[in-house]
Amino acid sequence: MNTALTCVAPAATKPYSSRLAKLGPVLAVCAALAACAPLQKPAEVANQAQLTPATPSTHDLLKLPPPKGKIVVAVYGFRDQTGQYKPAPDSSFSTSVTQGAASMLIKALKDSGWFTPVERESLQELLTERRIVRALDGSQDKNTPQIYIPPLVPASILIDGGIISYESNVRTGGLGARFLGVGASTLYRVDQVTIGLRSVDIRTGQILQTVSTTKTIFSYEIRPSVFKFVNFKDLLEIEGGITRNEPAQLAVKEAIEAAVIYLTVRGLKDGQWALRNEADWNQPVIQSYMQEETNYAAVAADMGPGGVGMGADAGTIVDTDTPSP
Repeated sequence: MNTALTCVAPAATKPYSSRLAKLGPVLAVCAALAACAPLQKPAEVANQAQLTPATPSTHDLLKLPPPKGKIVVAVYGFRDQTGQYKPAPDSSFSTSVTQGAASMLIKALKDSGWFTPVERESLQELLTERRIVRALDGSQDKNTPQIYIPPLVPASILIDGGIISYESNVRTGGLGARFLGVGASTLYRVDQVTIGLRSVDIRTGQILQTVSTTKTIFSYEIRPSVFKFVNFKDLLEIEGGITRNEPAQLAVKEAIEAAVIYLTVRGLKDGQWALRNEADWNQPVIQSYMQEETNYAAVAADMGPGGVGMGADAGTIVDTDTPSP
């Protein structure tokens, strides 16, 4: 940690040379202390880059049993449909949620082992590169073997959707106590992000499955303090604090991964794709999500006509904070 020492000399009416002579040793000490201060890397760049942390849904995604055959899917985009921006003073032009959700979705589909994503988000760049290869092939010597470029793989399923909602301050609260000048206080805030995901049959345009998952974003602050007299005219004042904000991009990532799992399980249930081994249907990871699906349908049925829930055919709303057994 860099050391800095500020020296202030009292005002005097003596000649300038006399004052400078007296300040000389003091300035020399200040310069020596500043020169001896160790140089350290800033704390924010001291740690090396690492892989994005796994979420509970990531572990469930990797536990899915293998399919009978992988499904080729296309993702053209996964847009931010919330229209939400970070409040001032952070920034009036920064969005509240990530704009790279399409990359998260492609990775989740790939990690599941059930889907083979093909490039569609940068399709124009891909086609340009293929044209460049063909152009180079035409300019080569006729005796040179022709470069073979296999055709692009068509997708059988289109995966679409977006981040459909971001609600700030869904729940806020706090608590504090102080006794004889010693106390502490805590504040918390809960935000909520919701994503929608659907699978579409490219032959008929029929929507096969649709699912909506919700993830809460938790933030809290703890602030201890001391404000008391320890002696006559001796006041002790100490303040501290720590805050923790759950990263919004990890919340979006977990919601997307949970949606991919529910989409896969619902497709299995409806016979749209199949397991390599039918006995894997009884695996805990599948049954836990099926149980959650059953619980959701039961809650929606109990709400009746005046409830706010949707029917089972309209989709699935799932809170990804609910731990799976």
